[in-house]
Amino acid sequence: MNLFNRLMFLDRRWIFLLLALVCIITYVIPFEIPVTKTNEVRAIYNYIEALKPGDIIHLGVDYDPSSLAELHPMTYAIAEHAFRKNMKVIFTALSQNGPGMVDQAIRDLTDSMKLDRTYNGVFYKGREIKNGEDYAFLGYKPYPALVIYGMGQNYRIPFPSDYYGTPLDSIPIMKKVKNYDQVKCVVGIIAGNVADMWIVYGQGRYNFKLALGMTGVMGADYYPYLNTGQIFGIMGGLLGAAQYEDLADNQGPAKDGMRVQVFAHILIMIFIVLANIGFFMAKGSLMGKEVR
Repeated sequence: MNLFNRLMFLDRRWIFLLLALVCIITYVIPFEIPVTKTNEVRAIYNYIEALKPGDIIHLGVDYDPSSLAELHPMTYAIAEHAFRKNMKVIFTALSQNGPGMVDQAIRDLTDSMKLDRTYNGVFYKGREIKNGEDYAFLGYKPYPALVIYGMGQNYRIPFPSDYYGTPLDSIPIMKKVKNYDQVKCVVGIIAGNVADMWIVYGQGRYNFKLALGMTGVMGADYYPYLNTGQIFGIMGGLLGAAQYEDLADNQGPAKDGMRVQVFAHILIMIFIVLANIGFFMAKGSLMGKEVR
């Protein structure tokens, strides 16, 4: 059996083993992957960067653990960016497993915010972020379209109390918030068709500033909404999250994950090329035998 035939019958377990080794090595060994920032991600960063201390943003955590690797870094990056600038964040979840995502993010961000850090040349003194003062977590409610529509009239319609059972009127940052008119923007971090609902039932009805973070496979479908101005920015997949981390000078799980993703993709492409070469060369040798 020649080399090309061997390529055709290579045990797939060797491929999986090599891919696992590449992922482990590139994750363990620290090195930088250059990230090119796109205009649609830069627009989200620039908008939040221009906001003032005390301004309120709405962060919709609308994904499940199955999309955590791609979308969780977006939640971390945007929320910490807002907290460092002393802005307020309203968290909601339109996915039934979203509260777990928010709860984990809040716990990790609480620890991170206690550290003194410098981002883009600006020193930020560590501080403790407090529920009700720096953020409000309203929790989860089913039927996303109705919830989005209801919040446009009054947050208290779908959420009379927050995730912890506190009435909204007793939460300091919610006392000044009735509906979307009092928040500077909504950033939806989304896996699934909730993105369509934010556009149709939210932005289309109430005309607020909307940006979307989504899984990589979803991104291409929403560029028409970016071109029409219905959304002002898009973060697509782990790459979009890594771009935001780079802009915020806050390296996190997305930039770490890019090392793994880049070299895993390179290895997969190499195997695809070798498999095609093996296929055509083996086919050519068989045809030569038939001619003889």
